[in-house]
Amino acid sequence: MLFVAAPGQGAQTPGFLSPWLELPGFADRLGTWSELAGCDLIRSGTVGDADEIRDTAVAQPLLVAAAIAAALDLVVTGAHPVSRQAVGVAGHSVGELAAGALADVISAADAMRLVGVRARGMAAAAAAEQTSMTAVLGGDESAVLASIEAHGLTPANVNGAGQIVAAGTMSQLAAFAASPPAGARLRPLSVAGAFHTHHMAPAVDALAAAAADVEARDPVRPLLSNRDGAVVKSGPDWLDRIINQVSAPVRWDLCMQTMDSLGVTGFIELPPAGTLTGLAKRALRGVQLVALKTPDDLDAARALLE
Repeated sequence: MLFVAAPGQGAQTPGFLSPWLELPGFADRLGTWSELAGCDLIRSGTVGDADEIRDTAVAQPLLVAAAIAAALDLVVTGAHPVSRQAVGVAGHSVGELAAGALADVISAADAMRLVGVRARGMAAAAAAEQTSMTAVLGGDESAVLASIEAHGLTPANVNGAGQIVAAGTMSQLAAFAASPPAGARLRPLSVAGAFHTHHMAPAVDALAAAAADVEARDPVRPLLSNRDGAVVKSGPDWLDRIINQVSAPVRWDLCMQTMDSLGVTGFIELPPAGTLTGLAKRALRGVQLVALKTPDDLDAARALLE
């Protein structure tokens, strides 16, 4: 079985969309989706600097649009001869909206409308108080979690492969950095808030209101949830999960455990690829990996699909 995964916030780098815009129809899709998301995706993804694309209101629509558009060029969706059940999808954090579109739970247009609301709501919540996130690499997992809790932080992302992301206020993170868990390395992330924590609660209500009139169909292919790694069977259940996930931790470690239990043999990460492929390399031993960083990687991904 093969899984296609969409990355989350923090994966973006300046200019990463430039080579993709050379593909026929790619720019047209992003132009249409820019209107739905409320930001200029083409400009931000080509000439936007690191500070601009770090802005939550820009980063999230940019990531979802890039993943869906690249997947359409990869032909992951129903037109591909590979059995729908042989290709599963998953997304990390905001990447769940892209995964939902690839599983035909919602349309690409609805995914872009929702990500615009999600991004603006989370940006507003982040602006209310200075918060951020720090990756904790290595160390004993139980000791790391205990230290995160002792500093009043939240394990916002439990990513597996020895990576946990702590989130909270700047003062909490500073105290954590001054007294890190034994054997662990800390790496501050380029994000503008404590995502997937109680600090994001106001954004949950905004996303729920926007999703009230969205038709959520049952997935046409295996679709994993960040809540607990489960294979989601119901469209309404998936929609409820992605709404509440805004203020709840991401369990990517459980998603990879589910992939392993389903017999995953191949893993393709959609652009801007690299982060999830790195985690899969350490956690899913022996699985063939393709990181779609530029269109030059499409042939390798299509060969894996075949």
